[in-house]
Amino acid sequence: MAVQSLRAIRRKIRAVRNLQKIMTAMKMVAAARLRRVQDRVLAGKPYTEKMRWLIETLAPHLPAIEHPLLQVRPVQKRGLVVITGDKGLCGAYNSNIIRTAQAFMSQNGAASFLLYCIGRKGYDFFSRRGFHVARFRPQLPVTASFSDFRAVAQDIAQWFTNGEVDEVHIVYGEFVNALVQRPKIVQLLPIKTDSAKDEGRGTREREVVREYIFEPKAPELLALLLPRYVEHQVYHILLESLASENAARMNAMSQAADNAEELIRQLTLQANKIRQWNITKELLEITTAVEAMRKARD
Repeated sequence: MAVQSLRAIRRKIRAVRNLQKIMTAMKMVAAARLRRVQDRVLAGKPYTEKMRWLIETLAPHLPAIEHPLLQVRPVQKRGLVVITGDKGLCGAYNSNIIRTAQAFMSQNGAASFLLYCIGRKGYDFFSRRGFHVARFRPQLPVTASFSDFRAVAQDIAQWFTNGEVDEVHIVYGEFVNALVQRPKIVQLLPIKTDSAKDEGRGTREREVVREYIFEPKAPELLALLLPRYVEHQVYHILLESLASENAARMNAMSQAADNAEELIRQLTLQANKIRQWNITKELLEITTAVEAMRKARD
């Protein structure tokens, strides 16, 4: 029985060691993808933030301009874009985003929401529980081109401009650093301006508000800038989601590899104890046999 237990433990050690190699390889792959996505996030962040500043600064000075992406309608249906991954093995990353989306819907009335799921994990969860999933897209890979991200942004914008939803919010994993990723909800459409801030300013602050001369004319300028603004916001959010997922997977695989190493150490100690017990047992049997033969001879 002891020999069989020793064989079973050695099989477990080999199995855990093989799993540890897989986990280490997955950690390295996730780290390489994270580095690639992080470079793209950092490269595009200044442009995205400058575009946001430009839109929020210019739009309040255009009260007579109408654009579908600025249209504020009575909210009958809200659109919620849930960005998760296609695969697991990334700790609580996907479940945290799903939990945040559920909490947001419960606070604002779940019956008035239409879901746009990007990533199979979110789609599987909500579709199986009877939520209204209006649209679904698989997760974009790290190597996807900007045109692929732009297609997603245009689809979301069309979802809003067609009148299917009156607001669009996005829940995704915000990338803080390689160790911290947190769920975040932002409103994408209609595009918000800082007009509310202007209304809250005093008389002296209003006197120094800058006036702008538009060339080309304001409607033509906004028709060009607003769709591009939405495209780059979605592009940045999707890249942050990819970075957060790969960082979470890298950390999860690192922790799993460390746990596997500890399990191998414990199993090796247990195997050594059984092996020592077997040796002691055999020595006792030999000693007992020798003693019995000596007594029989006497």
